[in-house]
Amino acid sequence: MERCIAIYGASGFGREVMPLVRAQHDGPGVNMVFVDDGLADGGRVLSFDDFLKRPEPRKQFVIAIANSAVRETLAERCLAAGLESLAVRAANVVTLDDVAIGEGSILCPFALVTSTVRIGRFFHGNYHSYVAHDCVIGDFVTFAPGAKCNGNVHIDDHAYIGSGAVLKQGTPDRPRRIGRGAVIGMGAVVTKDVAAGETVVGNPARPLRRS
Repeated sequence: MERCIAIYGASGFGREVMPLVRAQHDGPGVNMVFVDDGLADGGRVLSFDDFLKRPEPRKQFVIAIANSAVRETLAERCLAAGLESLAVRAANVVTLDDVAIGEGSILCPFALVTSTVRIGRFFHGNYHSYVAHDCVIGDFVTFAPGAKCNGNVHIDDHAYIGSGAVLKQGTPDRPRRIGRGAVIGMGAVVTKDVAAGETVVGNPARPLRRS
C-alpha cells in the first residue's frame, strides 16, 4: 500500500529528522513531505490541509517541533484526522532491557536508553542524550542534545531538559522528581527535585530569578 509520511515542522529540527525517516522507512511506494502551515509553499512544504488531500491511502506523521504544547496540539489534530503516528529511531540508537516508549517518539543518533525505563508519548531524545535505569518519563518531554538523565528519575509531562544538562540519580525509595512543564537550563546540574513549571539553571541548579 502506498503511503505518505509527513514531517510536521520544516525548520531546523525537521530538516534533521527527515534523513532519519528516510533511512528507516524509505522504499517503493513511500513518499515523504514536510508539513508546516507557517512555511507552506505548495511544493516542498505542504499545509496540513494539502497533506490530507494527498492521494496515498496511508498517511503517517512525525512531529519535529520542540515546543511541547505545540507538539501536543498538533498530535491531537493529526490523530483526530485519522492519521497514524510514526516512531523514528536512528540506526545507532541503543536500548537495553525492559524499555517501553509511547507512540510518536524521535530518537536521534547516539541516543541511549538503558534498562527498566518507561517513556510516554511523543518523546524527543536528541543527539547524544541518554536515559538511565529505572526512569519514568511522561508525555511530550524533550531531551535536547547531550541531556543526561541518571537512574531513578521521574519526569512529568511537558518537561524540557536542556543541552548538556545532568540530572543526578535518585534512589528506588526516593526518585529524583522533575515536575510538569519544568525547564532544565543548558548545562545545568540538577541535584534536587524541580517543581512543576520551574526553570532551573547553573551548577548546582537553582531556580531562575527574573528581575
